[in-house]
Amino acid sequence: MRLSPLTIAAGALAVLPTSHAFGGFGHITIAYLASNFVAPETTAYFQGLLRNDTADYLAGVATWADSVRYSKYFRWTSNFHFIDAKDDPPRACNVDLERDCKADGCVVTALANYTSRLLDASLPAYEHNVAARFVVHFVGDVHQPLHDEDVARGGNGIPVRFHGVELNLHHVWDSSIAEKLVGGVARRQPYRHARLWADSLTAEIRAGRFAGTTSRAWLDGLDIDDPTATALLWAREGNAHVCTTVLPEGPQAIRGQELGTTSYYDAAAPVIELQVARAGYRLAAWLDLIVARIKANETRRASSSSMGDL
Repeated sequence: MRLSPLTIAAGALAVLPTSHAFGGFGHITIAYLASNFVAPETTAYFQGLLRNDTADYLAGVATWADSVRYSKYFRWTSNFHFIDAKDDPPRACNVDLERDCKADGCVVTALANYTSRLLDASLPAYEHNVAARFVVHFVGDVHQPLHDEDVARGGNGIPVRFHGVELNLHHVWDSSIAEKLVGGVARRQPYRHARLWADSLTAEIRAGRFAGTTSRAWLDGLDIDDPTATALLWAREGNAHVCTTVLPEGPQAIRGQELGTTSYYDAAAPVIELQVARAGYRLAAWLDLIVARIKANETRRASSSSMGDL
């Protein structure tokens, strides 16, 4: 899962962020939400690394990993966006890393890998830049329940309707529910709508429904020394929603059903809101931990160098 300099230079510099990938609106919202909670030193570090000193520094790269996954340079990253839980919803939902992660990787190991690469001082800045883009994106992916499920390719093979439009279940959970929840999203203006939603969720976390012990509990289990365990915890949490909300009566029962004007939407919308809020808040905490570790390592190396000069 290492990147060659040629691959990074060609892929990272040639491909601009896009809003056309499935789930782009959710990813951008998560990034804006995280930017509302990170520490000032975290903002400064990632603005410098990503070469963007505006408030959009995280949102601007949030969909990059989707933009490049089908390119010749990054096609090998396609499996990193999900983990195929081979469980049996709604009778049983669970994620087993050894059973479910493909040989070339999955969202759990990818998030761990690119976190480690951000912390690796031996790597050049352009590799840290690409690693940061993947971390921002994969934190979002692992919180989407159908990115933690194998049934019908994570719901891609389950046809449904949403307000009469024929879609698949994965798309509905990636995009349709979230876009309806905020009252609609203009395709050419996802950043404006995402900023508004992120600010609304920020208020809920700071002083509303998610304030206090609720949001603090979202940070239980965060361990920068064991990013695989942290990502697996999030994947299992997301996967649990497949049994309770995504496929409450099983995959066959939902095929061809209208989901936009029924009780299904009423049950699903709060889960989407919760998962987006969790993802943004956790992404902020994760980036803070990364920068704190980087700064601590820099201080340690500087101290060792000074002692060596004595």
